[in-house]
Amino acid sequence: RVFCVFDSLQYGNFVDNLRLYVRGGSGGMGLPRLGGQGGKGGDVWVVATKNMTLKRIKDKFPQKRFVADAGANSGVRALKGERGADKEILAPVGITVTTDESRTLGDLNVEGDRVMVAKGGSGGSLYSAFQPSKGEAKHIRLDLKLIADMGLVGFPNAGKSSLLTALSNATPQIASYAFTTLKPEIGKLIYDDYKQISVADLPGLIEGAHMNKGMGHKFLKHVERTKQLLFVVDVCGFQLASKTPFRSAFEAVQLLTKELELYKEELLSKPALLVVNKMDLPDAEDKLAELKEQLQNPEEFSDLLPEDMIPQNYLTFRHVVPVSAITGFGISHLKSCVRQSLDEDAALEVKATHREKLQALRKQSQGRA
Repeated sequence: RVFCVFDSLQYGNFVDNLRLYVRGGSGGMGLPRLGGQGGKGGDVWVVATKNMTLKRIKDKFPQKRFVADAGANSGVRALKGERGADKEILAPVGITVTTDESRTLGDLNVEGDRVMVAKGGSGGSLYSAFQPSKGEAKHIRLDLKLIADMGLVGFPNAGKSSLLTALSNATPQIASYAFTTLKPEIGKLIYDDYKQISVADLPGLIEGAHMNKGMGHKFLKHVERTKQLLFVVDVCGFQLASKTPFRSAFEAVQLLTKELELYKEELLSKPALLVVNKMDLPDAEDKLAELKEQLQNPEEFSDLLPEDMIPQNYLTFRHVVPVSAITGFGISHLKSCVRQSLDEDAALEVKATHREKLQALRKQSQGRA
């Protein structure tokens, strides 16, 4: 078994769900002696916006509280109080908005989609003895719609499709998603205990994808919607076309890392595994040994890469797994590594949710005291 050191500090920066507190604005007071009506409180909306991430929301609003403005009181000068301003939470496209009880409030599939999450209170009027009502208050969750547990990341010819077929013992199913024009192929890994793990084979990445060459941006958008990354490289390296330079397996790993980094650096905080494919080729063992040595000390070998292709941070892979999709060598070991990596993360997530709920309960009981 080949394990690379798993550095827990490196992971966990990627945010694919957020819990927020939202409250609509209170209504304004009515004016009984003149029959004046208070203004309605503002509403809270979640709005799909370009170039936004859940991590940005978390960093920018650490309190995770969003409250709309209160409506103005009725007065002698303005019998009808002014409406309170709405509060907009700018969120990424591809989000499902739910309540704490998992009731779906709406989906943000395209830029500009809006979901109202908390209604403002009514202003005081004749019908309410001129007393205003409070705005709705609740916790909501923003969840990035994941298309698969694992996303295959690799250049063309790394053997991703044949790997997916070998892993899932099936012709990959084509799945279509509302928020994208591209159709990734989704394969299902089925284990002896009937556990299922989905793996997305995303269309081939080419150098310069972050600049939108080929299907670059669409590909990278899909990478955001997988829990973990499965890098796939050809042990003997590859050459995309006669005019492009030959790249070794080590160079391919660093190029893939650089492409993800240039598109959105936080993608590299997802846990990643490395699959070294085509181990049936001649000299594969020697090439694998060379790659492992280079991955142990990538700084020492960075001179192999052009300056603008060196990533700012080298990826640490949880597992490095040699396989041959053609002969089936290493496939069952890879399946168990994938499972182990996802199970580790699921356990951490459960712990974090428990901790968050405990803190909320403590705050509540302190408030009462």
